[in-house]
Amino acid sequence: MGRGKIEIKRIENTTNRQVTFCKRRNGLLKKAYELSVLCEAEIALIVFSTRGRLYEYANNSVKRTIERYKKACVDTSNLGSVSEANAQHYQQEAKKLRQQIVILQNANRHLMGEAVSSMSVKELKSLETRLEKGLSRIRSKKNELLFAEIEYMQKREIDLQNSNLYLRAKIAENERTQQQMNMLQHQHGEYEVMPAFDSRNFLPVNLLEPNLHHYSRQDQTTLQLG
Repeated sequence: MGRGKIEIKRIENTTNRQVTFCKRRNGLLKKAYELSVLCEAEIALIVFSTRGRLYEYANNSVKRTIERYKKACVDTSNLGSVSEANAQHYQQEAKKLRQQIVILQNANRHLMGEAVSSMSVKELKSLETRLEKGLSRIRSKKNELLFAEIEYMQKREIDLQNSNLYLRAKIAENERTQQQMNMLQHQHGEYEVMPAFDSRNFLPVNLLEPNLHHYSRQDQTTLQLG
């Protein structure tokens, strides 16, 4: 059989009430311990029995947790006043920023030569001095940029000239190499045109020479007289 539903009301029997208190107290302390370990919660549990006995559990310190509780209650009560003070602070900061924006806008109009009719002679002289200083810095920066650009263009021109000379030298070298190759090919071609040597086209030298040893001495004398 399952446990029946218990009616939540004061237990009249003193013995049953004491037994229930001990059981439920131990269960409450166990649940507090489990909650503090599982969820890293700061817990302080205080229980007084009907006889005035104190039972407590705290994973940190009961007194420290109570002080933290008091401080949290005070902060909650002062939350409205803190919010109001923050709102006033932000309003003052916004007012200061709006004033600074107006001052900067007027200064910008003065630099553009606008709204100067209401300025005094001293303010106009100060504005003139600032404008002259600004123009001087602008001209100096402009001249610096112009000089840098001129130097860059000159360097670029020198690089282009060097590249042009290099390309011309390479072209001349290639032309000379091509001419030499053409001459070599021409000479090689002339050598190839010459006919190859054939021994059948020539008679032996000894066949053309007179064969004197076939004649007698008399024949030789007759030939000499004749």
